Amino acid sequence: MGRTFEGSLVSPKGRFALCVARFNAFITEELLSGAKDALVRHGVAEDDVDVFRVPGTFELPAVVRRVADSGQYAGVVALGAVIRGDTTHYDYVCNEAAKGIAAAGLQTGVPVIFGVVTTENTEQAIARAGGKSGNKGWDAAMTALEMANLLPQIKA
Repeated sequence: MGRTFEGSLVSPKGRFALCVARFNAFITEELLSGAKDALVRHGVAEDDVDVFRVPGTFELPAVVRRVADSGQYAGVVALGAVIRGDTTHYDYVCNEAAKGIAAAGLQTGVPVIFGVVTTENTEQAIARAGGKSGNKGWDAAMTALEMANLLPQIKA
């Protein structure tokens, strides 16, 4: 039987970056709070968590890529909130943000986690930012911890 590889939820050496959109701040600030809380509760020193703020979710990929490229972070979490409106703007923002954030992780080899809430309405966003559906910022930070511990186990 072969070996099993998986990441733990214990803080690895290194810093973490939380890149957060200001647009829909009533949601993104809750996601940010959840992400910080998850990292600190799992052993990451508060001083080892840096926050990068961008205007909106569409701007996240550029900053996430630059931060991941810096070589200073064990993991990067992108946090945003896109709530469907009356136009197709939602589709463009969601699609491009998802593609860009995924590409940053693939191209840099740094765990880059998609913590963007994409919902049909405000109630769904609130539910995912600490409401009845939990806090997706917390979930994204936990994923960053796990991936930061898993990827170094895999030899290139």
